[in-house]
Amino acid sequence: MNMNTDVCIVGAGPGGALLAYLLAKNNISTVLVERHSGIDKEFRGEHLNSDGEQILKKHHLYEKVKEYGLLLMDRVEYWKHNKVIKSIFPSQGSKHVGMHVPQNHLLNVILNEANKYENFKLLMGTRVSKLIEDQDGRYIGVKAIRNGTEVTINSSIIIGADGRFSTIRKLANIQTDIIKHGYDLLWAKVPRPASWDPTVRLTLINKQQLALFTQAGGFIQIGWNIEEGSFPILRNKSFNPFVNQLIEAFPELTETVQENIKSWNDFVLLNVQSSRSKTWVKDGLIIMGDAAHTMSPTAALGVNIAMKDADILAEIIQDAIRNKDTSTIVLKKFEHARREEVESLQKQQLTQESTFKHHFDVIR
Repeated sequence: MNMNTDVCIVGAGPGGALLAYLLAKNNISTVLVERHSGIDKEFRGEHLNSDGEQILKKHHLYEKVKEYGLLLMDRVEYWKHNKVIKSIFPSQGSKHVGMHVPQNHLLNVILNEANKYENFKLLMGTRVSKLIEDQDGRYIGVKAIRNGTEVTINSSIIIGADGRFSTIRKLANIQTDIIKHGYDLLWAKVPRPASWDPTVRLTLINKQQLALFTQAGGFIQIGWNIEEGSFPILRNKSFNPFVNQLIEAFPELTETVQENIKSWNDFVLLNVQSSRSKTWVKDGLIIMGDAAHTMSPTAALGVNIAMKDADILAEIIQDAIRNKDTSTIVLKKFEHARREEVESLQKQQLTQESTFKHHFDVIR
């Protein structure tokens, strides 16, 4: 099976999907490749900040996502000894401090819009196995496996939007520096009590951050920091004393936690790291989002940054395709436009993590 397209995007997360939609909408033929067979995947950041919100509104997607379902956060609260010691409310002119958007809602909207264009094609359950180069070393396509059959996708530009373990980045031999943050994260999700407001609640347990994110659909997502590499040791210890710390911090969650978190298997482990790639582009190839610059979970920036990458990259790709110039020099405009802000935000995450405990030094 052989296909020809202007752009082949690998990875149908919010960043890759949004880029595919924006390109198809502007008459750039686009193939979006996703290794999973569906869009309901493992835990991931699903909170949008003002940047993510404005991008949705800019491209007339916000109201459609709202119809599927989202939840506006009233405030951020810091808790100590079962009391709120500090609250952050919406800034003047804003109605919320962030929003929860289930990723399948976001992707359904974006992909439904993209599917309206004949020059867009989505290949689910398709795994890239090789990059194709011409005699000058320019990337001109990919080979992939779909339903046991090899597919060749010839394209002018290849986009790696395939996450922090990016296949495209590895195949293109792009060097990446890993930054460890000194902690890992346990995720869990429980139904929320009726009295639980749309909030982000933060506290300390054993000097580690515990974050509770209210979610659309009547849930609370739990993000529990643990010491880096400590989960194998924790798993060999009694489960109940560990989870009872959560109940002691938020007694109103006793029933829902006891009914829904019954063993270590009810947690999902995220090995926390961020990364910086030496370059984001080569001739005919670009990496974006977590593939180029993995973010830590702090402040839920990842999905917002990936969407901003897509928003800026779309125009650069349109010009490159129309001018028939997909050289590193042209594609480097994307990296020049985004790297400084992204690396500044990565440093900001590290600062926020190192100073988080200070929020609890004085009761306010």
